[in-house]
Amino acid sequence: MPRGQAWSRFLGLGTLGRGHRDSGWWEEQRLLPTYRTSSIQSAIPAQTVTEVALRIRHLIEECVPCELKEDMVTSPHSKVITPKVIKAAKEAGGREHGACVVFCLLINKRWWHHQSLVELWDAELHQLRATACEVIAKKLIESEEDMEYLLHSVLLKRYSILVDGHPTHPVNVVEKAVDLHALRVIGSAGYQKCVNYLWRGWLIQDEKDPATFIDYRDKDNTSYWAHLDPDRMRAPRYQNAAQMLFSFAYLGLYTLAMNSVNEDGGIDFVEGLLYMFTFGFICDELAKFWKAGYHILNFWNAFNSILYGLLSTSFVLRCIALSHGGNEPNGLRHHYSALSYSFLAVSAPMFWGRLLLYLDSFRFFGAMLVVLKVMMKESLIFFALLVVIVVGFLQAFVGLDYADDRVIEDIFFIVQSMANAVMQSPDFSGFERFRPPFGLVLYYCFTFVVMVVLLNILIALFNSAYEDIYDNANDEYLAMFAMKTVTFVRAPDENVYIPPFNLIEIFLIAIPFEWWMDKKSYERINDIVMGFIYSPLILISAYFETRWARDIRVNRARGDADDDTVEEWEQMLGQVDFEADGWKKQVDAAKSNLEEDLAVAEVKKLKEEVNKLKELVLSLHKALADGKDEDGGL
Repeated sequence: MPRGQAWSRFLGLGTLGRGHRDSGWWEEQRLLPTYRTSSIQSAIPAQTVTEVALRIRHLIEECVPCELKEDMVTSPHSKVITPKVIKAAKEAGGREHGACVVFCLLINKRWWHHQSLVELWDAELHQLRATACEVIAKKLIESEEDMEYLLHSVLLKRYSILVDGHPTHPVNVVEKAVDLHALRVIGSAGYQKCVNYLWRGWLIQDEKDPATFIDYRDKDNTSYWAHLDPDRMRAPRYQNAAQMLFSFAYLGLYTLAMNSVNEDGGIDFVEGLLYMFTFGFICDELAKFWKAGYHILNFWNAFNSILYGLLSTSFVLRCIALSHGGNEPNGLRHHYSALSYSFLAVSAPMFWGRLLLYLDSFRFFGAMLVVLKVMMKESLIFFALLVVIVVGFLQAFVGLDYADDRVIEDIFFIVQSMANAVMQSPDFSGFERFRPPFGLVLYYCFTFVVMVVLLNILIALFNSAYEDIYDNANDEYLAMFAMKTVTFVRAPDENVYIPPFNLIEIFLIAIPFEWWMDKKSYERINDIVMGFIYSPLILISAYFETRWARDIRVNRARGDADDDTVEEWEQMLGQVDFEADGWKKQVDAAKSNLEEDLAVAEVKKLKEEVNKLKELVLSLHKALADGKDEDGGL
């Protein structure tokens, strides 16, 4: 690409990054969320994919006919999932439709998991068959040598099945594995290579066909100007980096606002920016909910909603304070202003905790978040039991106090005392007035149940969750990283405006221009705006992409993969010939045969010795018989 053309592309004045898209598809995109567009079709007819899935289901049923130990299925040299089974599964789709086999294995995993929930008497068998589907899928991915075919046809092509006679929404293997939490598939080398390419932006969504991913054409271009493209902000790596920067800026604004309290109750520039950031984040959360519905709701959505609710309350109280005149110490303006700062202050822990949402791409924070996530799920059992017990004892205490006129005050005292007991700080004073001795005995019972029974159950659940995650820490982190990557690429925006820049898109571009302007002009405006607001990030990212392009060219010159790195032990590996110096032959004689058990190997060795002994006895018997014949002849 000529230098002037690349620079004009960066500014949005020349070649448009998305200007060659089909106009019909563009009009549809303006009306519907990206992931719901009807233009996304299954790469293979849904009926054919369903037939392949049923073939694989029959294969799994025959190969895993009864309950077995899980090790017999998951071991590297399994006697159940043999190379013949892997080959049969690969041939389930035939020559034309073999690319959908891994997808069909994941579909079968979902089927078996569902069947284990509805048929509890055979739950272990169905779960074992679901595990077998994962094991076969992983081996198929890792045995594929054609990386181009693996990435573009097996992992990133979208497929559908028939349900009630209608095709399901097309998804690819990368998305399906994340949705099903298929750790073995996610932990395979080919899958992680695909996720790495998506994370770096080396695989991007085709602008003409949103169901297809293509290679980024300039990833080996060493020209700095070729990478000055606002479209590169769609890469998950750069979106995550921008979100981290804005999150730290958001925290910095909050810290400045808290350390510079305005005595007159006014809103200064820093607080104005803080509330503007908050409004941008709220609009982003609402847009996600509108596009994907309640399916996207998770812990972080609830966490952010509470934080934004506290800040919105603080802003509303500040506006109420400004509506009152005067600044007396006991006036309404001072009261509402102090209350506003109180809401702002209590949100500090959530501001710092929010950083973990964007630091999870680092392994340390990611593994810690996985542990916390599982512990929170396990704690639901504790809180479900706690609510039932608390409601029961609360009704008992209120019933004992029915004759007292101060019912509201007593309820507040009861709830506070019960909360103290849950926090392992019970207070037995005050329960003597609840129909002695019933009130005090009842509180003793409640304290025993909560502190001795429920809290120990919670500790046991936390310990079990931690051990489970610790054993699979690497796979769990890879799964979380894959989910983060899929979140960016599953339904990417046409124009990436990261909060608070989404306010620019909403109020300065979309509302004034999108409804009447033609596609070409509208995209030119977006390219100009994104090129301007993201210019520092684009300039930095172009520098790094230029360096990576040189590494890619060096790797291709050696015949290696684009993301390959030369380690210390590989530097002189090409200068050593183990076969010529006899070391390979010595190693082959020393290594063990892992495909056979030690007992089987010893039995085979014994069988060979018995056969030799048998041949020796037969030869000796024949020699004796020949000797007798010669003696008889004499």
